[in-house]
Parts: sequence; structure tokens; C-alpha cells
Amino acid sequence: MISKQTLLKTYPLIDTHTHFDAPVFDSDRELLVQQAYECGVRHLLLVGYSHQYFERMYKTEQLLNKLVPLTAKDVDSANLSQIETHTAIGLHPFYIKEHSEDHLKNMAHMIAEQRPIAIGEIGLDTFTESMREPEVFDKQKRFFKAQLDIAVLHKLPVMLHIRKAHAEALAILKAHDYDAHQLGGIAHSFSGGEQEAKAFVRLGFKLGVTGQITNPNAKKLRRAIHAAVETYGIECLVIETDCPDMTPIQCQVSDNNNSWPDKQSHDRNVPANLPWVLLSLSELLNVSPDRLAEQLWHNSCKALQKTWDYSPV
Repeated sequence: MISKQTLLKTYPLIDTHTHFDAPVFDSDRELLVQQAYECGVRHLLLVGYSHQYFERMYKTEQLLNKLVPLTAKDVDSANLSQIETHTAIGLHPFYIKEHSEDHLKNMAHMIAEQRPIAIGEIGLDTFTESMREPEVFDKQKRFFKAQLDIAVLHKLPVMLHIRKAHAEALAILKAHDYDAHQLGGIAHSFSGGEQEAKAFVRLGFKLGVTGQITNPNAKKLRRAIHAAVETYGIECLVIETDCPDMTPIQCQVSDNNNSWPDKQSHDRNVPANLPWVLLSLSELLNVSPDRLAEQLWHNSCKALQKTWDYSPV
């Protein structure tokens, strides 16, 4: 396992999935942005899950995009770099009971007025017994399809949240007009098996890899990622923190990592931890961090339909 002392070089990175607008970051968000910049993060996505927080997300994006890194030697330089923040909005399947048809309509209107970088996170989730109830699951599927329709209409990529419902989600995606080969898209925090990993990649999605990959006991995940890469190459991956969740094991200082709304600051995952995902993935795949970092950058751009320049730090 990679030790904390291994982080010796900085690479340009894109954090493809965060909840960095969450209140748990309110007290020190600007400091955390500086730390992330120092660790190589150059783009960061705020990803939505509930209609009530969409305005907060856009405001956080605006705030962060006004910041300049305190580490810059010359703040007047025309070449001054900073982390660019982007917003994706979507209605998360786990909170399906809170969503209404009006929320879908309002989201569609908001997208037309203020185009996000993606639609997400959307999908299917049967993690709990209540989520498996036929009426609840049917509503999940209906909202999933409706949001795929919105993505097709606006030609936007989607950020998938699929948990314990991979077969059902794949069936919907195969039957839908949404084409990830054309529009991009990410299977966020991928948690399926080897065959499911390959199936999402065949459909054109990149697999989102989180700090879970740093845990040597996450054997199913590590096998799935390895199998997908064996078949499709490292072109099928992107990385993310999913902060404040999914803290890499190198950065964990307590065992309380599952209830982030009540989490104390020392328990949070933060964007500056993203390099540990890169290095653990590099070790798992036996690919140099230099090569992997550059490829992950290009993969993220393809998944998000962007052409951001890769500039070594």
C-alpha cells in the first residue's frame, strides 16, 4: 500500500465529482481550495442531488471561480492559474421520495437558463429495503429516464449514481436515446463487478474511481477496475474524491466516514486528497503516475465534452 510519504510529485488533476458546496466546508472552503491547488487540482465539479441545493451550488461555483491561489508568486501575472469550478445538477435516486414532477420541470428550466456542465447525479439505487419497494423503484426509473431525456435535449453528459441496480440501469441505458459515445458521461463511484464495469464502458461511460481504490480490502472494486482496463485500457477511467465522502485510507484519522452531514472537519474527505486516488490506481494498474495523470485528464475532458489543456505542474 502507498504510504503518506509517497506523495512527492504534483500532477494536474480533475476532480470529476465533489459535494464541495456542502455546509461541512463552509468554515474553511477557501483554505481547502488553496490546498487543492497546491496538490495539482485544476478543475473541480460540484455535483447535485437535490433540487433545494441547486442555487447553493451555483453560488458556490461563482464564489470559487473568483478566488486566486494564495501560492501564486505573482498575483498580477496574466498567466495566473486557479481551480475552475463547474456545476452539474440532477435529482439523486436515493432521495427519490423528496423529488416531485415540479422539481423536474424547474430543473429543466434552470438548465435552459444557466447551462450546467452535466446532468447528475442520476440513476438507480436499491441500497435499502425501502428503495426496493416497487412503487419507489418505479419512480426512480421514471425520474432516471426523464433526466436522460433532458440530457439528450441539451446535449449534456450525465453523471450516473448506480448502487445495487446495475442490471436495471444498463437495461434503461441500452434502450434510451442517450448515447454516451457522443455525449460523454461518467459512472460515478463505480461499485459493480467486472462484467458490469465492462458493460458501462462499452456504452461509452468512463468509470469514476474514488478513494475506495486505496483500500486493499476493496477486492471486488479493484478486480472490476483492473478487468475493465485489461479490456479497454486506461482510457476508460476518471478519478474523483466524492468529498466529503470516500476518504482515502492514507488520509483517514478516524472511523467515522459514513455520516458526512454531521462530520467534524478532521473526518472529511477534501479535494486535496485526490492525488492519493491517482497513486493507488497507478500502483494497482502498474502504470506510471506521469502517464496515468495525463491520460486521466484527457479521459475527463472526453467524458465532459471539454478541451481543457493539460499543462504539467
